[in-house]
Amino acid sequence: MFSYFKEYFDFRAFLICLALVIIGLVSIYSATFDINNAANFHRQALWAGIGFIIMVVTSFIPLRTLQRLSISFYFIVLAILVIVLVIGSTIKGSKSWFGMGGIGGQPSEFAKITTVLAFASYLSRTDVSISQFKHLSISLCIFAAPMFLILAQPDLGTTIVFFAALLPLLYWAGASNFILIAILVPILAACGALLGTTQFLIAIAIGTVLLYIFRENRFTVAVAFGIMLAIGLSVQVMYERMHVYQQKRISVFLNPEADPLGAGYNVVQSKIAIGSGGFFGKGFLKGTQTQLNYIPEQWTDFIFCVTGEEFGFLGASIVLGLFAALLLHALRVASISKNRFASLAAIGIMGIFGTHTIMNTGMSMGLMPVVGLPLPFLSYGGSALVANMMMIGLLMNFYANRKEY
Repeated sequence: MFSYFKEYFDFRAFLICLALVIIGLVSIYSATFDINNAANFHRQALWAGIGFIIMVVTSFIPLRTLQRLSISFYFIVLAILVIVLVIGSTIKGSKSWFGMGGIGGQPSEFAKITTVLAFASYLSRTDVSISQFKHLSISLCIFAAPMFLILAQPDLGTTIVFFAALLPLLYWAGASNFILIAILVPILAACGALLGTTQFLIAIAIGTVLLYIFRENRFTVAVAFGIMLAIGLSVQVMYERMHVYQQKRISVFLNPEADPLGAGYNVVQSKIAIGSGGFFGKGFLKGTQTQLNYIPEQWTDFIFCVTGEEFGFLGASIVLGLFAALLLHALRVASISKNRFASLAAIGIMGIFGTHTIMNTGMSMGLMPVVGLPLPFLSYGGSALVANMMMIGLLMNFYANRKEY
């Protein structure tokens, strides 16, 4: 029995997940301790238990079954995303939730999983090659459909996660450097357009040089340049359609102190909390920013502040170290998996976890814009926690079946 577990049970992924979930529960308990909101802690503990069961079940599903059903799951979740746009609950300006009787769910959390699995399933077929335009187009459409529906909610943060997971998947699938650059430069142009005319022109110039360096033929360069220019020019239109609070988040990204009591308030207080923790922290339940509720709903997107303030640089480093270990392990699973579907899906999961971690901790320290992305396993939220533990279950599954073709 021990030899079986040693060979097939993914202890590393399991223990990293367990450690992060425990840290998350401790942090949520602290963030809700002095405001009589223990119900959030109890609900998160319940979701952790449910997530653990789902993680174990997922780890034992036959790999072939996962691959065969992934396309069906993808279309089911797409249908749910359409339904949520019609009858979903609007929370903080985003119509992305199903809610009833105080219990809610966010389908976009599971859309990330089904999209990665569908992408991996399609590209693992023997008659499909990423180098062919038809197959590349279908692969991009697999990602584009849920991204469009989620952006319509609007949920910019989750849309960013989809895009960030797509790039490593394309690279791992064997896409050329030109394809990766052609997908990346429109985002560069869009970011430049948000910052100003001069920055936009610089971004267009850089994008043009990159497209020329990695060119395959003149036609593809012209098409990629046109797309880059069109997206960059359309950003201002999209910006004007954003909610006011989203516009303010972008405007205070580079200078949160410009509106310290408004759009920049959470970031300013978050930086104070993390900076005041020092090396060892102020101690459990002794963080002044946390216990005095300086950061509204800190148990959600700004949960990293609790770790930084109460457990200091040491505690924050442990959390970041655990995430780094998880990402490296996902990369290792992808590298040793002989099954192409499992290998691609593991890379997609790595991209999802990596984007969430970088974006969330970055916005807590004022290094990234506030886009409402939770920190995996730590932030409060049942849908996110269950989805994250399901992805750990998938990694465990891929590890156990790493020798299967």
